[in-house]
Amino acid sequence: MKNQNIGATIKKLRAENGMSQELLAEESGLSVRTIQRIEKGVSIPNGDTCRKLTAVFKIDIKDLLGVNSKKGVNFLKSLNLSALAFVFFPLLGILIPSLLWVTKRDKVKGIDEIAKSIINFEITWFILLFGIPYFVTPIFYLFLELLLGIFNYNIFLQHNHWNDAIVVWIIMYLINIIFIIYNTFRIHDEKSVKYYPSVRFLRG
Repeated sequence: MKNQNIGATIKKLRAENGMSQELLAEESGLSVRTIQRIEKGVSIPNGDTCRKLTAVFKIDIKDLLGVNSKKGVNFLKSLNLSALAFVFFPLLGILIPSLLWVTKRDKVKGIDEIAKSIINFEITWFILLFGIPYFVTPIFYLFLELLLGIFNYNIFLQHNHWNDAIVVWIIMYLINIIFIIYNTFRIHDEKSVKYYPSVRFLRG
């Protein structure tokens, strides 16, 4: 199992860097056959081989051996779930993940990509949370009534848009919760997170 884990890690790193087995062999000074055997889990790389591979990928040997991978994934799941704090107060869904990101930014692999995705989504969601009920929903009803030719200024003013806002808020809260839970499972499976809609306020 350990052989397969190391092999899978090397294969994943090679793919992420757009490298073929031949190029990795050339860059590391190893043979193509050695790379193939490691990736298939047939052989375990010795210390010298590990050092050569980590030098190519510019990672710590612990990352290659998966020593910290489980802890890292668990922290990333906690980081993602921390966005659920928006339920208590919308801004907490932005602030708490940001704080966790800053404290572990240089210690957990893959944290930047996940943290930025979460924060970008929560900022976008926060803007829509207040923008849709107060501006978009009334304008939508106005447009619909004009389109159907049934617009009445007095009826429009008397319409309780506050009820519409509550419905929209409930839907948006549910969407946010579903996305957070869904992406927690994706992080557990070591897959990239998917948050939509999301404006890229934080790039990179």
